[in-house]
Amino acid sequence: MGMDPQAAMRAAIAVPGVPRDEDGPVFREPWEAQAFAMTLALHERGVFTWAEWASALAAEIKRAQAAGDPDTGETYYSHWLNTLEKLVAEKGVTTQDTLHRYRDAWDRACDHTPHGEPIELREEDFS
Repeated sequence: MGMDPQAAMRAAIAVPGVPRDEDGPVFREPWEAQAFAMTLALHERGVFTWAEWASALAAEIKRAQAAGDPDTGETYYSHWLNTLEKLVAEKGVTTQDTLHRYRDAWDRACDHTPHGEPIELREEDFS
């Protein structure tokens, strides 16, 4: 059962730094909304608590700032996705190796997909 929009909004408010306007979270790209939704779904399933999430996200942002991220807000969801990948690996949902295999397969599929066509992962993308 999915999280209703009111519960999603309350959850978003509980995580500091989520870009938002008066209507709620703001996403510049579809993948940002998808990463946000995956995080809500994993939290709803008990994979991690909001306290764990907030702590891990804060640590990821601090790490990025220490490495020179200008913290303009444009990279916020990159940090969000990095945090999500690290947490699911730490919690045993998947491994970093599997995440890297899928990321590489996605890159190969993107390279071979004509502009404007939907990207589909195929077996050969994993080789």
